[in-house]
Amino acid sequence: MPTKLFDLTGKVALVTGGNKGLGKAMARGLAEAGADVFISSRTESELKAALVDILAGTGRKGGYCVADMTDRAQVKKLADAALEQMGKVDILVNNAGTNKPQAVDAITDDQWDMVMETNLNSIMVLTRALVPQMRARKWGRVIHISSIMGMVSKEKRNVYSATKAALIGMCKASAMDVGEDGITVNCIAPGPFLTDLPMSILSDAEKKEFARMTAVNRWGQPEELVGPLLLLASDAGAYITGHVLTVDGGYLTK
Repeated sequence: MPTKLFDLTGKVALVTGGNKGLGKAMARGLAEAGADVFISSRTESELKAALVDILAGTGRKGGYCVADMTDRAQVKKLADAALEQMGKVDILVNNAGTNKPQAVDAITDDQWDMVMETNLNSIMVLTRALVPQMRARKWGRVIHISSIMGMVSKEKRNVYSATKAALIGMCKASAMDVGEDGITVNCIAPGPFLTDLPMSILSDAEKKEFARMTAVNRWGQPEELVGPLLLLASDAGAYITGHVLTVDGGYLTK
């Protein structure tokens, strides 16, 4: 049956920023598809509560690790913890990210470094740590959560757009590095999704404008990212690599 292509039974997925929003929705979708799930964030209480919700009724195993993605030593410890607790990582979803909007002449070095470390450098560190054991098994899925802001932008998105565009470039290069070992590397570029990050930094007028700019005239729900994720995370997407899958309600089209 075609549905077997999306079956992740026996796989282990690591989702960074899996405590809420898109990360939690994706982690839940992976568990429902049969994967055991490991999540990370900076807050242990949120991780504990999220993991209960993610695994509820699935019969899957799970774990978590507290990690600050601005600290490369903690990112390396996250990789080690996932491998120690779960035995392997087949699917890596690099979802953790942040945004500190500033005009180009107002960005401080600290702001630039923090967003760059969280959105880009940590992904390099985590991917570098986990790819070798994927190579050994000749199967792996690496999925970077980029953004439509890596292809278009708006005012005060200098650092954010720079990191999200860089993820796309890194994805394409990495796909060439590991393709012969049965590993695919792709990006998902979400558009406007109802999560804490955009809700915390956008004005009411900006929220309405983002909805208006989509073809469907609304914001996306986090669960609407699960289908695209499962395509790239499963055997269904075995011949898709180095690709940017845009999930934006038609924002770029319009």
